Amino acid sequence: MTNRSFHLNKDRTKQNRPFLLKPAAKDYIWGGSRLNDDFSKNIDIFPLAETWECSTHPDGLSIVADGIYKGQSLADVLKKHPEYLGTHPETYGELPIIIKFIDAKKDLSVQVHPTDEYAAKYENGQSGKTEMWYVLDALKDAQLVYGFKTNVNRNIVRKAIEDGTVEKYLQKVPVKKNDVFYISAGTVHAIGAGILVAEIQENSNLTYRMYDYNRIGTNGTKRPLHVDKALEAADFSASTGPRQPLRVLKYRKGCASELLCRCRHFEVCRMIINTENCRELVSYQSDSSSFRVLLCTDGCGLVKFENEILEFFKGDCIFVPAGSVRLKIHGQAHFLDVRG
Repeated sequence: MTNRSFHLNKDRTKQNRPFLLKPAAKDYIWGGSRLNDDFSKNIDIFPLAETWECSTHPDGLSIVADGIYKGQSLADVLKKHPEYLGTHPETYGELPIIIKFIDAKKDLSVQVHPTDEYAAKYENGQSGKTEMWYVLDALKDAQLVYGFKTNVNRNIVRKAIEDGTVEKYLQKVPVKKNDVFYISAGTVHAIGAGILVAEIQENSNLTYRMYDYNRIGTNGTKRPLHVDKALEAADFSASTGPRQPLRVLKYRKGCASELLCRCRHFEVCRMIINTENCRELVSYQSDSSSFRVLLCTDGCGLVKFENEILEFFKGDCIFVPAGSVRLKIHGQAHFLDVRG
């Protein structure tokens, strides 16, 4: 991490304070360069497709970037301090989510994620994967795949995959900046080319690739498909077009916020901070029931708590333990405020 400052007071034993996270990075073939260009990630990977900003999953561990736990994985810190997760049934004992940035320079594969019930039965007790996308940017005419246009069945889809015509059954939805999409487990989906998103999902890396446009991977062969599992997990009923949630901005001094998504796995709000002309800084604190995560999608500023100051910039991810000290946020910035 560059251009960071973290000023510690003499009492280094206090633990319920926020800390920055350094992401794991993925170089999938459909990625681009925007995560470095737009968020100054300074990650020496190309293409850079995903950054796993807040993750304890073994496939992509986030690392604490400053403070007394600097250099340790978030997974190790939470094993030592499970109280950071809170007491809510969905959070106690394990981080229930992964938060990512995703840069789709090219189309992602058409895929499906299993439900919790399917994953528990057939994937050695793992979690399924329900997710939410918040669109940070999108090229003109960008689209994503969201379910099927009409009711289909397993045999129809299998044959269409085999003969390369499955796209004619897929529902394609136009995308623009600031859109929100909730993708329940079992929904066939794909992020389209030219879309930059923040993704909040269950703590799972189970993806069944149904169709991949006959692309050749980095090893010179077609990327593997998981057709049988995809067809077992998929919902074949016609999908109604995804509706944007009713969003109502609530204002308080220096801050506006709106609820984007609430499900049993996570809650996501958007926060707009502007204290430039405000002598009162924005107060923020997690309660004892759950951790919170602040993902900065634009702007920069400071988080102040007790005798410490934490600088943040566009693209930063801040983990706030359950029952945190009271924070004061100053700056001009947009956040996704995520709660387990």
